[in-house]
Amino acid sequence: MIVFDTWNWEVFLFVILGLLALSLFVLGVLTAYFGSGKSRTVGSLLLVAGIVIGIIMVYFGHYRMPDIHLLQNVIIGAIFYIVAAIIGVVIGLLVFLGAIMKT
Repeated sequence: MIVFDTWNWEVFLFVILGLLALSLFVLGVLTAYFGSGKSRTVGSLLLVAGIVIGIIMVYFGHYRMPDIHLLQNVIIGAIFYIVAAIIGVVIGLLVFLGAIMKT
């Protein structure tokens, strides 16, 4: 059973760091692969930064703050936050397009 805390600053920080690491990793891979010249260098730096932030997050979550359950509170919570953000953006976009189409 998954239990979510009502509000926890540490979990909030870990979700931000996890999403930052994931986005830097993915964008770094794409930039390093599809870029040319300086873009490949920047992509490689983004990739390394994403990996380092992810390792730091796992280290602090496992060794320094053992009361934070990384899988339950952070990763599953981040998935729910991402899905909720996407649903909110889609609804806002549909309302915007509906308003534009009516005028």
